[in-house]
Amino acid sequence: MPTSRTFTTPRQTTRYHECGPADGALMIFVHGWPGIGLMWRAQMEAFAAEGWRCIAPDLRGFGGSSAPAATDAYTMEAIVTDMADLHDHLGGEPAIWVGHDWGAVVAAQLVAHRPERSRALALVSLAYQPAGHSLRTLVPLVDRAIYPADRYPDGQWDYYRYYTRHFDQAVADLDADKAASLASIFRAGDPASLGTASPNAEVTQKGGRFGAAHRAPPTEPDPALWPPADFASLVQSFEATGFRPSCAWYMNDEANIAFALEARDGGRILQPVLFVNGTFDQICTITGNRQGDPMREACPDLTIVTLPSGHWLPLERKEELIQALRDWLRGKGLG
Repeated sequence: MPTSRTFTTPRQTTRYHECGPADGALMIFVHGWPGIGLMWRAQMEAFAAEGWRCIAPDLRGFGGSSAPAATDAYTMEAIVTDMADLHDHLGGEPAIWVGHDWGAVVAAQLVAHRPERSRALALVSLAYQPAGHSLRTLVPLVDRAIYPADRYPDGQWDYYRYYTRHFDQAVADLDADKAASLASIFRAGDPASLGTASPNAEVTQKGGRFGAAHRAPPTEPDPALWPPADFASLVQSFEATGFRPSCAWYMNDEANIAFALEARDGGRILQPVLFVNGTFDQICTITGNRQGDPMREACPDLTIVTLPSGHWLPLERKEELIQALRDWLRGKGLG
């Protein structure tokens, strides 16, 4: 069972969850929005049982970690520095980094900037953009067969654009009923959605994620995704901080592009990279579109595995993801 610990420096407090032998090879799991480290419980417990030392931090603005008030406190450079500090605290042994959603951005940028900290990199649900994860890099890759430019100028990333234009309203809508917001966001993917426009492409048209109601509808959490106790911890953490800190991650595109462009060799990653793709992830699938092309060019040792899943793949396909990671690690002589 994961044990929660806290690591503090003058610049940041990071809560992290740990399980497995203290002398095991290091595997660090990095969550995305709107999660906490416990979203990786199934994967952590499986790999800890095989002798890995598994770590899952709460990222800046989430869970039990620091949540600064300033929007510009959530640049990728600041968050990568948090993870480098935590890595030093854990001993600094080159690790297997595993990231989902924004956590995939963090893990990839850390490896691109500090390759000595990594043995290999696994990205789940969100492809690596070596020029920076931003509207400027993502929108040109939109599949215009699904998202005609005249109707969906930003494609499935319209919700991202909405943050940049209506940040206070976006946060207020999520904060109106935090538990219902989280329960409505964490839903399993629907195979019938394949090839159709995501509701996230219509946030601006609706006047917000939840439309005119400006609050999530009453929604029960899906226990097949989050164990009830972990979902309760997730809700408790958002009740404490609100959604503003985590949503601030979407507000630093220019700084994040500048940081990405500082990586050596154009952000090229030479370590083994695994990308686990969700077939019916309406936002991030790389099937049938160009979203994965920059990653393919920047990662010469790239393995792609596709699973029948929506966006919350670590929760929707717990065992299948464990097996995909296990097979890849063994195939690369790392397991």
